[in-house]
Amino acid sequence: MFPVHRPLLLRVLPLLLGVLLSGCAAPAPRDAAEGDIREAVAAWSRTPPAQLARIPLEGWAYEVSAVRRDGERATARAELRYRLTGYDRAPAGSAREVLLSREGGAWRVTGDRAAPGAPPQLWDQGPVEVVAGAHALVLGAGGSPQTLSEVAAEAERAVPAASAAWPKPWAGRVVVLVPGSLERMAQLLGRPAAEYRGMGAVTTGRVGAAAAPADRVVVNPEGWAELGAAGRGVVLTHEVTHVATRAATTARTPLWLSEGFADWAAYRGGSTTARQGAPALGRAVRAGELPAALPADGAFAFGGDPQALARAYEGAWLACRLIAAKWGDTTLVRLYERAGREPLATALEETVGGDLPGLTLAWQASLRQELGAP
Repeated sequence: MFPVHRPLLLRVLPLLLGVLLSGCAAPAPRDAAEGDIREAVAAWSRTPPAQLARIPLEGWAYEVSAVRRDGERATARAELRYRLTGYDRAPAGSAREVLLSREGGAWRVTGDRAAPGAPPQLWDQGPVEVVAGAHALVLGAGGSPQTLSEVAAEAERAVPAASAAWPKPWAGRVVVLVPGSLERMAQLLGRPAAEYRGMGAVTTGRVGAAAAPADRVVVNPEGWAELGAAGRGVVLTHEVTHVATRAATTARTPLWLSEGFADWAAYRGGSTTARQGAPALGRAVRAGELPAALPADGAFAFGGDPQALARAYEGAWLACRLIAAKWGDTTLVRLYERAGREPLATALEETVGGDLPGLTLAWQASLRQELGAP
């Protein structure tokens, strides 16, 4: 064993500790260019693009989360936040990539696009046309002016109809997006186009939010073209009702109630009979295939048997129609509110004074009576 020279060891240890501690110190300063890139994005994003001047925007801001530089080019990952003035109580969000290049020693934004895996914005699909009414803001890109006008007219009628069915506080205004094709609709929603084939429209938005999220009704122009005037009114009122009831809808709310209520609101006050509004379910009942239970949540999934899906929606509508007819419109609204806050069994007991098996039996009896053999 070699002897240790203690004075030398005592002098070396502080040096070694200094080296080790320097490796554990704070990360190296950010690339100076990154700060310039972030400043360039901030300057560029202070005002919305000129092509969106007709859209009432506020709170427009890009929050950069990461920067990737490759020589004289760079990409900034950012979250776009904005509101549609008079319509959005909470901001809409969009993951974006901002492209930059360095010219003359300064960074300049050269492009902006949806981040990989994130849905695009409507304006990414082309110039946006705007139709603003008393109750609805309709934005279209790449479609026909006639379709845009038709949708705007139906949306103006749908909002008061939804408010009449849902006499609870809500914004009373709606934003409708009209892309140019089914494929572009699916892009906006970030889902396969096959899921929306044959549909007239869908609604986006989170359920149960204290502050209503930035809901959008998105129209499928191909499905819309296949609908008659009455069908278009039903589709738009159904979707607008989802917007109106958003804050009262939670994960507790059974889909037969949320979808059935939206259809009840859409048909309410009209002359559509059970046979006219529930053809698929009527065929099943007359064939001896009476549903054993109210539609389960899984029955409303798209991409499966379209007839089974139709029967689920029709059955849900007739269940809500029965509740309103037997116990009153106000009771149906109260049931919807309570079902979002407490177990369905409790909500039923406190509103209709019964339970799910009892409601199911009453519903089945009404199906036999209204849809059975003449």
